[in-house]
Amino acid sequence: MDHFDLGAYRRPISTSSAETQRWFDIGLNWCYGFNHEEGIKCFEKALESDPGCAFVHWGIAYAAGPFYNLTWKEHGKAEADHAARRCFEHARLAQANAASASPVERRLIEALADRFQQPHGVSAAEFEQWDDAYAAAMREVYRDYPDDHDVMALTVEALMMRTVRRLWNLKTGAPAPNSDVLEALEICERSIRLSDEAGAAPHPAALHLHIHLLEMSTQPERGMRSAERLGTMCPDAGHMNHMPGHIYVLCGEYEKAKIASEKAVRANDLYLAYAGEPTYYLLGCCHDLHLMMFTCMFLGQYRPALWAADKVRSLVTRDVVSIPERPKLTQTVEGYHAMKSHVQVRFGRWREIIDEPMNGEPGLYVVTTALQHYAKGVAHATLRDFASAERERDLFSRQIENVPPERRFLSNPTKASLAVGAALLDGEIAYHRGRHDEAYGHLRRAVELDDNLSYTEPWAWMHPPRHALAALLLDQGHATEAGQVYRDDLGLSGAVQRCAQHPDNVWALHGLVECLKRRGEKDELPGLEAKLAAALAKADVAITSSCLCRTSVQADCCCCH
Repeated sequence: MDHFDLGAYRRPISTSSAETQRWFDIGLNWCYGFNHEEGIKCFEKALESDPGCAFVHWGIAYAAGPFYNLTWKEHGKAEADHAARRCFEHARLAQANAASASPVERRLIEALADRFQQPHGVSAAEFEQWDDAYAAAMREVYRDYPDDHDVMALTVEALMMRTVRRLWNLKTGAPAPNSDVLEALEICERSIRLSDEAGAAPHPAALHLHIHLLEMSTQPERGMRSAERLGTMCPDAGHMNHMPGHIYVLCGEYEKAKIASEKAVRANDLYLAYAGEPTYYLLGCCHDLHLMMFTCMFLGQYRPALWAADKVRSLVTRDVVSIPERPKLTQTVEGYHAMKSHVQVRFGRWREIIDEPMNGEPGLYVVTTALQHYAKGVAHATLRDFASAERERDLFSRQIENVPPERRFLSNPTKASLAVGAALLDGEIAYHRGRHDEAYGHLRRAVELDDNLSYTEPWAWMHPPRHALAALLLDQGHATEAGQVYRDDLGLSGAVQRCAQHPDNVWALHGLVECLKRRGEKDELPGLEAKLAAALAKADVAITSSCLCRTSVQADCCCCH
């Protein structure tokens, strides 16, 4: 537990034990990096040398509760009961021992007691009331201790927890209903600014939360400096190494996102070798690999994307997928297990897709099974085996029908994500049968469905439907419309929400350059060709189209969905 380099951040607490202080600092840094279970272990070690330390009990209560990647509503019933009981117990122990705590510690202890009001789970509405009460209490603590960086970070987090991943309206860029994002952003950026003015390192949680505050905004570039600084601050904290990748991907810095992902994976491997049995943090490890797949797909790098997909499958064993009473963990990691199909389709590995045996447990591997049928359908359609493509479409549709309506993958109902694939597959089959207008209708519908998914990073559908639509428009000579679709994807038109833009990705750059050449438009070409040349130099496959479902440029190297 104590041999990881989590960075230099420390918070002195009211204890006479150096061991208690040491273990508290380690636990707090794990929590700031969203590994709460490891944080609890460290806080429990801290209690061994000072059982009556009030602020260590605060730490256990804080760590055992919800956080941005695991809200109350994402707990299973038994999971929520256990967490609420543990949080309540330690919040009350912190209060009982608060006489020896400092004034700010006592205020933080009282605020946390508002977050855990019963020793058992309650209704979703009551959990929301607890979150609201905690946020209101933390506002008061911040008012009285405005220069305490932990108070600032905890207040920002409390405000964000009221509307998790609903901070901004994606279409308008305004704060979402009931969101405190502007208030949280002001506090967060004030913390960073005060550290800069003092010549001190910024608070790691402030940098971490700054990225979350901005990732779904219209200005992710505003988080670039925080991303650069966080990436060097906590060497063995996988999630902290990973977080800069959220900003880098949104800003078209795919190589930087890949490097951040590689650093995260190395740190996670160290942790997993130590941790033993799977914990919730396994989900975070898979998420880091998911982002690596995503960014490598935009780079046109098949080998590292496939490596990341295979590594996820090695981590997500059947024992993990079947853990009882932990729905967020099991359903999300199963979704990550499914992502290999996206990689295979993106890079046009048609024969590999067709030859891969089906998963034998569709009830357990819900998304994996669905995406295998989707991928096989696209492969057969591209190879013009329409009977097989139709069969896979029927199996895909049946698998979607069997998905429970309450099942979610990341921030979206699973059925909403799979509906994008259904429209894409309909479009592929229609196109290759020669029904081009019908195909374009399905593909435009896929774009619309994809644009209206709830925010998550990486995006819930792994590759932009615009890449298929534009490629197949271009295949029939519709260079004007195809060019507009590529501009939308690249963020050059401003027609789509910021988080659905993919600046400077090699696939859309290739398509837009081809459109301009076909139309004889030369004004933009030098700049775009320079960008394309730089992007092509990073790819490990030949990029001949934004989609190799495009029949005129088929090759077993790349694709789109």
